[in-house]
Amino acid sequence: MATALFKLGRIAFRRRRAVVALWLVVLAGMFAAATILSGPTTDAATMPGTESQQAIDLLEERLPQANGASGRIVFAAPAGERLTTGERATAVAGAVAKAAKAPGVRSVGAPLASEDGRVALAQVTWATPAEEIPAGSVEAVQSAAETARAAGVQVEFGGDAAASEPSLGGLGEIVGFAVAALVLAITFGSLAAAGLPLLTALIGVAVGILGVTAATGFIAIDSTVPTVALMLGLAVGIDYALFIISRHRTQVFEGMELEESAARAVGTAGSAVVFAGATVVIALASLAVVGIPFLTAMGLAAAGTVAVAVAISLTLVPALLGFAGMRIAKGKNFDTGPRAAKPTLGARWAALLTRRRLPAVVLSVVALGALSIPVLDMRLGQPDDSTAAPHETNRKAYDLLVAGFGPGFNGPLTLVVDAGPGGDAKAAADAVAAEFGQLDDVADVGRPALNEAGDTAIVSLTPRSGPSTEATKELVKQIRARTDTLDRELDATVLVTGPTAANIDFADRLSSALVPYLAVIVGLAFLLLTIAFRSILVPLTAVGGFLLTIGAALGALVAVFQQGALAGLFGVEQAPIVAVLPIFIVGILFGLAMDYQVFLVSRMREEHVHGAGPTRAIAEGFRHGARVVTGAALIMAAVFAGFVVEEAAIIKSIGFALAFGILVDAFAVRMTLVPALLALLGERAWWLPAWLERLLPQVELEGERLERQPA
Repeated sequence: MATALFKLGRIAFRRRRAVVALWLVVLAGMFAAATILSGPTTDAATMPGTESQQAIDLLEERLPQANGASGRIVFAAPAGERLTTGERATAVAGAVAKAAKAPGVRSVGAPLASEDGRVALAQVTWATPAEEIPAGSVEAVQSAAETARAAGVQVEFGGDAAASEPSLGGLGEIVGFAVAALVLAITFGSLAAAGLPLLTALIGVAVGILGVTAATGFIAIDSTVPTVALMLGLAVGIDYALFIISRHRTQVFEGMELEESAARAVGTAGSAVVFAGATVVIALASLAVVGIPFLTAMGLAAAGTVAVAVAISLTLVPALLGFAGMRIAKGKNFDTGPRAAKPTLGARWAALLTRRRLPAVVLSVVALGALSIPVLDMRLGQPDDSTAAPHETNRKAYDLLVAGFGPGFNGPLTLVVDAGPGGDAKAAADAVAAEFGQLDDVADVGRPALNEAGDTAIVSLTPRSGPSTEATKELVKQIRARTDTLDRELDATVLVTGPTAANIDFADRLSSALVPYLAVIVGLAFLLLTIAFRSILVPLTAVGGFLLTIGAALGALVAVFQQGALAGLFGVEQAPIVAVLPIFIVGILFGLAMDYQVFLVSRMREEHVHGAGPTRAIAEGFRHGARVVTGAALIMAAVFAGFVVEEAAIIKSIGFALAFGILVDAFAVRMTLVPALLALLGERAWWLPAWLERLLPQVELEGERLERQPA
């Protein structure tokens, strides 16, 4: 692999104008495709095989209007006043009548007033699902309803009536990018060397995001997918370019000719980039095994952006190195010259770890284990209006409904009664309403609604507790446990659905898939690292460290976002962990942890292969690799941390968990625990049974044979 990449790097360097022109053509083509083909993103997620999805599919066949998008218009009078009389009542009635005329709206229900008359709720129903609401319809509903403000009425919107297209680009991206630029400038001390990774990463992200945008014209893509692809693509794009440029600068400082150096940098560091990028791509693409379409789309979109980053690192980076010439060698030089003779902080740290290997291992494991403790209390759920920023209209609508009617009004359950051909759905639905209306946590049960055939009915049930609470989850379990016997008694099938039940099913599906998914990627990591490092124990240390990283990252996530530790500092509300986060964070952190393992330990292995003893191999590998891994980790953590300032709960929590996980993995695991473990194992760390050595394919990860060739 190293030889083929060496040739690729040389061609890219020599044909740099053609390579740059090719990438500009690709960028222009993707821009044209995104402009012509793009469609809307969606927040609707299907979950094949769950009870809630089964009910949705049944309603689509028997009572399609029940699957239409649903929103809420919430009106409120000033404190101590009423909406039910006078000018305000007239204004509310007029606003509702105007909203009912918005395009695509099936109906707007008569306002339901709270007991004190201060708050009123009007339910908006569209004729189509949320992803098919006509353009401008939501805005028309909002504009019509807001006419009531002239009478001193507060107007807020929830559900699909508050839907808006999320924007890419914002403070998070700017903060992350600025910190990455600062770290690069400090690392290299050269504007040319610092600016090149930023430029190539931006081009890669642009190509990836435009590709995702073009794909929305053919498949349904969740609204958070572009932001996740942007977040990951920017981080790995900078890191992969950094690894290659750092190797090139070191070789140029040592006197190697520019073209030869660029080619060798691609052949050596580029080999590690390919391997590391492949692990990220495989981990993200493996999200497809969970069986949830939107998660599959998210994983594939992020994987595609990472693949673009790898391709740019292997082709556009050496091309731009050709244009940069000797300017790339300006700035700091840590690996050769007078600086190299001085013991660096990294070298002193490695020496300390090899001397105090057992205490380093024990302290690292204990500290990471302690950070993992909150995971035992992790509750999964879905973000709802209660987790929105306090100034957002859907959050204000949620709080008004809680004050006027109780928290359950924000998340009613829908019971679907299927009596089958010739059955009496009305009688069965009446019995269902009577049965479940007696439960302690049920605040209200609506009148059954029948389809024209009379074989299917729906019953709306309002819990007393909020949609994301444990009490509502237990209520859903209680209803479903009872329906198993109720089905036989009524000769009808009763299914529980609605957004609240769907979110519960979604969280349960992801929770049950987490362990199998973790087993798949841990097994994959062990196999790939065994091939790369020709060892059994080195992959075991890598996998063990990764599990500790995952525990610490998820533990910190639970402590802040669920338990509320430092919640004010991060501007978050206490809520269950977004169900998709653990499995998605596992996938991303797996790939990034393997990046650092490859870039750091491969240099140790190279020194060992060339004759260094176990302790010296660790020290030399650490001296060469620690600075680059440190810079890469700080850059990636900065990019992810920048998203903590975003308002969307899922983006904020992804940014926090990944930034924390990256720092823990790079500094506590890869640059502390792993070197200490390798020093403790000594020569045994590099042992591989002879029979396995013969079976494993040869992967020249760091290009040892290439390094031995004369320039």
